Amino acid sequence: MLKVKKKQDNPLFWLFLILMLVVTLFPVYWIVATSLKNPLEVVLPNPTLVPKAPTLQNYVQVLQSGFLKNMGNSLIVSIGATVLSLSLSFAAAYALSRFKFPLAFNAFFMVWILLVKILPPVVLAIPLYTMFNSMHLINNLLGLILVYQVYTLPYCTWMLYGFLKALPKTFEEAAEIDGASKGVTLWSIVAPMTRTGLVATSIFSIIASWDEFLFGLLFIRTPALRTLPLVIVDYIGEYETLWGNLMSIGLITALPVLIFSNFVYKYYTKGFAMGDK
Repeated sequence: MLKVKKKQDNPLFWLFLILMLVVTLFPVYWIVATSLKNPLEVVLPNPTLVPKAPTLQNYVQVLQSGFLKNMGNSLIVSIGATVLSLSLSFAAAYALSRFKFPLAFNAFFMVWILLVKILPPVVLAIPLYTMFNSMHLINNLLGLILVYQVYTLPYCTWMLYGFLKALPKTFEEAAEIDGASKGVTLWSIVAPMTRTGLVATSIFSIIASWDEFLFGLLFIRTPALRTLPLVIVDYIGEYETLWGNLMSIGLITALPVLIFSNFVYKYYTKGFAMGDK
């Protein structure tokens, strides 16, 4: 009987994996290595793969520049925008997945959400600025949380609609027979059963809010209220780019999202498995 050779036993398979691993991780290594170089070594004509004299000078300079205050602003805005988006989109997605509206409103609304999502943000920038300025929400973190709903709310509604559509109605019907109100059913039954979908959706919402630049640039004027993307561009000048500081602040900025994503990874994978059913 012929023995079937597994692909794991093939040296070419492992060579391919190692090559892909190097290609994937090398940019990360280069960021770390550059952040540990002094300014003179960064601009050498022949770049060095390993820092000759590793230093934490770039990290110290970044932290002394008030970076932690700006990171706090990003955390407040990202978490606030995500909580608001999940609250509103959960109710909207539930209504669209459970109730039949006249004149094919369900399908029309979902298409409208998708169109809003794919619109270039600059198209909405001027009307939003005018509206928020009249409400005195310019240069305000609350205003930034609200304007970020342009990014997060359509996406969260679209994702949660798929998760809720796949959820059986039997548990809700049983709760209603027992006399539970719609609010109790949503909070005690539907929300816990879709927590994996909520977590998976929250990751994308936090990343979208964390990385947003255009609205932050337009709506925030005070340096103390700036978010991280607005601070990062300060290290890119017309005549000089502070590569060491730029790499260090970029690495620190990515860490919170990476830690959060790793912490909720199991819910993330379960959420997409549920959405595919």
